[in-house]
Amino acid sequence: MKKTLKHITICFITFWTTGLFASPQMPDYVIYGKDTIATYNLILEQYLLRQDTANREQLFGLAFRDGASFNCWRGYQAIYKIENDSLFLVDIINCGELRNGRIDKYQSFEKIKTIFEDKFKNEKVFIDWFDGHLNFPLTNKVLRWDGVFYTIFEREKVVTISNGLVEKIEDFENYVDDPKRIDRRDKDKISDLLFKKLKKAKWKNPDEFDCSEKYLVTIDENGNVSKVRMFLSDEEIESYYDKDEYNFCVNKMFSALKHLKFDIIKDKGKPISEDIYIEIWVEDNGKIENWTN
Repeated sequence: MKKTLKHITICFITFWTTGLFASPQMPDYVIYGKDTIATYNLILEQYLLRQDTANREQLFGLAFRDGASFNCWRGYQAIYKIENDSLFLVDIINCGELRNGRIDKYQSFEKIKTIFEDKFKNEKVFIDWFDGHLNFPLTNKVLRWDGVFYTIFEREKVVTISNGLVEKIEDFENYVDDPKRIDRRDKDKISDLLFKKLKKAKWKNPDEFDCSEKYLVTIDENGNVSKVRMFLSDEEIESYYDKDEYNFCVNKMFSALKHLKFDIIKDKGKPISEDIYIEIWVEDNGKIENWTN
């Protein structure tokens, strides 16, 4: 297998198939007690998805989405309120309107009526369709962010809601800091830590297998490295690797990393696993380079 040809082809396919760009999105808000708190939970969208096909197409083509910006692709922000242990929708506003300190209530109510019609009562809509969680930050420290909307805070308050009614309210610590384990708060730095470990392995092999590739390293719920796989589709793996070469490279990566122990990260109090992206380049003499962007 020719290293240069393989990587030019794979890079081209990867670039072509991932040509969509995501932007950070403005949050919605929840009025909770005396506070108005940003929340990253797509509640209104759950209602839209439950409508019949014809109505859903109409609602997703809402006129007030016209002119939406890259950081507000929905064309609006929703404001919710927890009142008497119930969750209500109270406003649908233009992107960034809340920053100005004034909300055009007439325009907001017209938008709500467009969607909910007679469900809009007493200037609000009871959100009886929502089952799930609302999480509010108790600290500004963000553990994980998907780059668009979803956020995990190091400390957060979680409101569990069933059919629009508040079931329970809990505070969670989402990071377990163990001095005997590797710090995992900054996800961007983990690939560098992995590479330092990989650099100690011997990559020159008698079969001349080429392990220069993109990989995903799974850190499981217990903070252990549990899996390594190539960041390729099954079709790409089958096209560019024979079975022995693929198994050698994946097993080599896993063997070099399997003894690492990381701190535990939680989401709403439950431990989670995550995949860490890393790209390496291996010279013919076995020297390894970190090509992770």
